[in-house]
Amino acid sequence: MTCSDLPKVLVSACLLGQPVRYDGRASGHPGLLQRWQAEGRVVPLCPEVAGGLPTPRPPAEIPGGQGAAVLDGGAQVLTVAGEDVSAAFLAGAQQALRLVRRHGIRVAVLKAGSPSCGNRLTYDGTFSGVKVPGEGVTTALLRREGVLVFSELELDEVERVLSGLSA
Repeated sequence: MTCSDLPKVLVSACLLGQPVRYDGRASGHPGLLQRWQAEGRVVPLCPEVAGGLPTPRPPAEIPGGQGAAVLDGGAQVLTVAGEDVSAAFLAGAQQALRLVRRHGIRVAVLKAGSPSCGNRLTYDGTFSGVKVPGEGVTTALLRREGVLVFSELELDEVERVLSGLSA
């Protein structure tokens, strides 16, 4: 199997060492992601930047922590100052979906806890550090498309899934 035959993985750009987080920093660069990048498997994206938000930018959260509710128009993504940035989050999620479709991606590794990328927990919208069960806007949209979304905390599981897809 050549590198071009390996399944592609959508990966949050901050996890690849790119300084695109809301605070202008990166979130690390785990060795496994470095290997996948060297193999040509990684399709990087920061949905928030792709949606038009600057770096750095004010922190944003979803009251209730549910990205699916944002997709359905029942919730907003708000900055700490109360500005509605939902349109940028939705635009970034759509960009992620376009990449998934273009590259035939079935697996994504996105940043845990993010209002775009969180896959199990997100912040509750009070900006107090409280997390609730929920998913970010991009994760919710990708899951609707059938993409398996994991966080950087679940790389062993991702590797097992990718091994199955490569077989």
